[in-house]
Amino acid sequence: MSKPHFNTRFLVMAVTLVVCLITSNFFVPRLWQVAGLPLQLSGAVLLFPVSYILNDCITEVYGYRKARFIIWLAFLLSFFVALMAQLVCWLPQPYQEESQPVAEQFNNLFSMVPKTTLASLIAFFCGSTVNAWIMSRMKVASHGKGFGWRAIISSLGGEVVDSLIFFPVVFGGILSFPVALQLAATQICAKVLYEIVILPLTSWYVRYVKRVEGIDTFDKKISYNPFKINDI
Repeated sequence: MSKPHFNTRFLVMAVTLVVCLITSNFFVPRLWQVAGLPLQLSGAVLLFPVSYILNDCITEVYGYRKARFIIWLAFLLSFFVALMAQLVCWLPQPYQEESQPVAEQFNNLFSMVPKTTLASLIAFFCGSTVNAWIMSRMKVASHGKGFGWRAIISSLGGEVVDSLIFFPVVFGGILSFPVALQLAATQICAKVLYEIVILPLTSWYVRYVKRVEGIDTFDKKISYNPFKINDI
């Protein structure tokens, strides 16, 4: 294909996906009750599904290999942020007494970031890879038809893998296993519903990018090895 590997729209989607992943790690510990029901969600549900929607868009337009590259980029940059958060928490306390409560509040907030990020990295890598793989294979099998159904099914597969890894790791020892499992199930349903609600906009954007860039990638005879990141 004569198109360049990286262009403005691809770059914007890639950067937005990475930012959504990193930012959502800070929102995970904040649980909230759903409409007065005995159900609760993580604050990350407001932002994290966007990363899966963008993953669908990138895979649909540019192919699995580009999506795999972005998954790894998000993985490494999220790890970097978590590492820096931990290093800052380990810095000595300030010598002014009035500054110490602020430092303690900062440490309380960011001390969970390495744990949530570690779980997020494993879950995101597995879930996003599954998501991109399903989207790619279904596109070839359907000859590019039915983007909406492929987006929902691929996101469902990715979210199930992601949530079943993430929530037991992050909330294990904090919440009971049934509660953590219920939280994961509620999160999966909420994220997929999020995808369905925003699907008309996603479908329009995918059609727009395909039209203006003349790109519609079909992943035929490619390697789905998730570690073959030099193949973009």
